[in-house]
Amino acid sequence: MFREIAGLPGHVLIVHAVVVLVPLLALLSVAYGVLPRWRSRLGWAVAALAVLSPIFAFVATESGEAFQEVLEERGYPADALQKIHEHAEYGEDLRLYVVGLAVAALVLLVLTSGHPRVPRLPGFVVPAVTVVVIVLAALSLLYAYWTGDSGAQSVWGNTL
Repeated sequence: MFREIAGLPGHVLIVHAVVVLVPLLALLSVAYGVLPRWRSRLGWAVAALAVLSPIFAFVATESGEAFQEVLEERGYPADALQKIHEHAEYGEDLRLYVVGLAVAALVLLVLTSGHPRVPRLPGFVVPAVTVVVIVLAALSLLYAYWTGDSGAQSVWGNTL
């Protein structure tokens, strides 16, 4: 299922969505938390990105595993497979941080929604959740960089 899309390796196509969506989720969720006056403008985007980013991160890791299996079946050299394994480890960590960021961002959206069904919580809760969002956003950005860089090095390492 995750191996090919229109005859091309699925992973190669899906990662581009992750490269765009994860940084957008990180930046907009932090902006939502630290700029209360912008919340009404950013809320819909944060909600959409909090749903889409983990989905694409999951599909990227699954398609990456399928792509790795293809390369192993084709007898790629062990040193190249080791680089791909390192890239896959970064991707797994990225997926976990993106899921955490998405959940934290959605919690922040709910807490600041003003909806009557949301219980009134102590004043420190929203700033505390904002700090969690900031930390997870930073980790997501860092792992997105490491994952992308290790993938690019695996593909283009000595080519260019």
